Amino acid sequence: MSDVAVIIVAAGKSTRFSDENYKKPFVSVNGRALWLYSVDRFIKRDDVKQLILVIAEADQQIFDQRFGTDAASSNINVVHGGNSRAASVLNGLKVVDKDVGFVVVHDAARPCLSDIWLDELFVLAKQTGAAILGTPVVSTVKRVAADSISETISRDGLWESQTPQMFDKSKLLGAYESAEDYASATDEAQLMEWAGHRVSVVQASPLNRKVTTQQDLRFIELAMQVLHKENSEGSDV
Repeated sequence: MSDVAVIIVAAGKSTRFSDENYKKPFVSVNGRALWLYSVDRFIKRDDVKQLILVIAEADQQIFDQRFGTDAASSNINVVHGGNSRAASVLNGLKVVDKDVGFVVVHDAARPCLSDIWLDELFVLAKQTGAAILGTPVVSTVKRVAADSISETISRDGLWESQTPQMFDKSKLLGAYESAEDYASATDEAQLMEWAGHRVSVVQASPLNRKVTTQQDLRFIELAMQVLHKENSEGSDV
């Protein structure tokens, strides 16, 4: 039961990205769509047996036109998302092969992955049943109300959650079933927390940034240059 399925989530509305032509997972950086960079990292792993891409039903036609060949050649299962992130992931879980023991969930708009982080994540998740990538919060954190600071929050022990996140499939499905309102979870680790499971953290890097706005694309281009060297040479970043 050590085989792994990867669910890449690309069903969001990309409201803050503000591009009339493309949603952020489908925008090109260096001539390649963001979601395909993540596929590149996972598809070469021997333990990944299934790749699932979750898209909005409204995007199916344009996806087929632009990426149908890519999806077919990589043997990617394409499914439609739901009304929330959690619902979209659950739709992906429904098509995971029965003999797969672990599931990875990853944001399609987070293309800058290191093989070193993935190796550490896969090892730790298989040991503990649940693990995510993350980074410690380094900036001073303020709570703001009515455009003014109401509180300064200690950053001791605060981390920013990232993806990929990897879980024992049966535990994640159980967390969905036990949640009173799974749609309110902002990531899968939160569902696992609610179910009482311990979730381990692998320290990654700020380079593992999620594209949210147009301004993020320049950062992603530079991050890809750094990670290309890291993935080629095996050095840490």
